[in-house]
Amino acid sequence: MDLTNLVATNLRRARQARGLTQEELADRAELSARYIGSIERAKVSPTITVLGQLAAALETDPRNLFDGWPQN
Repeated sequence: MDLTNLVATNLRRARQARGLTQEELADRAELSARYIGSIERAKVSPTITVLGQLAAALETDPRNLFDGWPQN
């Protein structure tokens, strides 16, 4: 799995675990719901700034969006 797909999967799981819709997450993160959907489908790679916004909106550590990535 590449990093874009990993972030997409972890973002979707974190959002659903908190019972949020894409629209609700978008509002909290001050992003568009369309953009959230694109990230969750791994159609786009979010910037570090956007990852920070998403983590803050989900009240989680940004590193959690990379869970499952091999460590050195």
